[in-house]
Amino acid sequence: MRPTLILLSCLLFAACARQPDDEAIRAAITAGAAAIEAHRGKEVLDLVTEDFVGNDGVDRAGLANVLRAQLLGANALGVRIGSVAVELHGDRAVARFDADITDSSGRWIADRATTVHFETGWRREDGAWRCYNAKWSDGGS
Repeated sequence: MRPTLILLSCLLFAACARQPDDEAIRAAITAGAAAIEAHRGKEVLDLVTEDFVGNDGVDRAGLANVLRAQLLGANALGVRIGSVAVELHGDRAVARFDADITDSSGRWIADRATTVHFETGWRREDGAWRCYNAKWSDGGS
């Protein structure tokens, strides 16, 4: 098993194991970043609810299409997650964080590197935290 796959498996297991809710949400975000770097869009979608909505009304299917198109064209993606602030509200939560994203191909990110700010909504479904909405903006927005 490749080291990246082992690490990703550990992160996904950690996200599902019973741990403090804020840590579980942080682990899910980290797992999503690792999945993007590994070009595994399905693993990103596994962290998203069926009724997900993002910027400009993009739904889960739209997110799947964006991931598929971008991951196919990008050679080497890097995602570094900054500090994640989590506000818990029972079975729901808000997580805010910045992600430094690099793209060696320049296809996904025109200048090959950017910082994106995320504000994400999470809810507990079947014992796991899943993202049900997200807003994101880059430094220029």
